[in-house]
Amino acid sequence: MSALQRLHSRESILGVDTPIRRALPHRERRMVGAWCFLDHAGPTQFPPGQGMHVGAHPHIGLQTFTWMIEGEVMHRDSLGNEQMIRPGQVNLMTAGRGIAHTEDSGADGAALHLAQLWIALPESARHGEPAFANYPELPALTREGWQITVLVGEAFGARSPVPSHTPLLGLDLVAEEATAATLPLDARFEYAFMVLRGEATVQGEALAPGDWLYAAPGSLQTVEVACAGPTQLLMLGGPPFEEGVLLWWNFVARTQAEIEAALADWQQGSPRFGAVRAGSPAAS
Repeated sequence: MSALQRLHSRESILGVDTPIRRALPHRERRMVGAWCFLDHAGPTQFPPGQGMHVGAHPHIGLQTFTWMIEGEVMHRDSLGNEQMIRPGQVNLMTAGRGIAHTEDSGADGAALHLAQLWIALPESARHGEPAFANYPELPALTREGWQITVLVGEAFGARSPVPSHTPLLGLDLVAEEATAATLPLDARFEYAFMVLRGEATVQGEALAPGDWLYAAPGSLQTVEVACAGPTQLLMLGGPPFEEGVLLWWNFVARTQAEIEAALADWQQGSPRFGAVRAGSPAAS
């Protein structure tokens, strides 16, 4: 019997017209570590006049984590930050007690490929002040033919500058030709494996965009990742999140009352979330 559970992403639309595959939350697997949300957008080529445009919306109790693979997206938030995220960069927005933001393609009619994730904040941090940071340089290494970028956490002696409030791992693995590698796993962590481009095998299980694989803590000591041609694979991990989480719309909370209060604050224009300054989607 396989140690991996196969799960299927559901297709949806982000913002106005951006097709995505939503892996988390899943009815059979709500979280992987503190990772509580995962959208895979693209790779797609927008027609002229179209692009990713996500209007102002609020968040509480989480961090948004954007891994940009292709294209450019302008982030604007109610703290006054404006940041164009480019390929090979991570944007980390900490919502804490409340923040609002927008996301727009840097240019309409361009290509786009990204992974958008949310991280549930623990009790010690979820009511804190909001913040935002861009990380343009991430550690990269080569292991048995795979080019590995450490998005968050530590692997193979390299540590990402992206901070986390709970232990987390995020790796981006790219191969341009047939290769295979055996990677060590932390027995405390549960893991998710998702193909972003091409096809791969994970512990002998074939994997293509649309499906993803889950490994429970301690179920594997190592994992073999292999491919027959150009492939990109996302590997996520962390210890099971021990706090009960309630996720609704753009909010991560613990009770229904917290969500209702946040929604009322947003609808009533409370200063809790602030306002996002308008700007041209193609600004740089």
